[in-house]
Amino acid sequence: MFGIGTTELLIILFIILLVFGSKKLPELAQGLGKGIREFKRATNDIQEELDLSAPPKPSEEPKKQKISETEKQSEEKAG
Repeated sequence: MFGIGTTELLIILFIILLVFGSKKLPELAQGLGKGIREFKRATNDIQEELDLSAPPKPSEEPKKQKISETEKQSEEKAG
């Protein structure tokens, strides 16, 4: 996880516990959870808007027609 090992993660959690104290830790975790939830919701909303505003993908049919025309021209030149 981001190049952080178990030992480093435990040290970071211990420092957070010392800085904020055990009484503030649940409030801090709740705020972090709400922030992550809002971030995910905003990301999903942006993705939906991009999907709706993006032009439809062109069909593969014109490409196939161009390829078959090119093949016919090649056969005529070779034939």
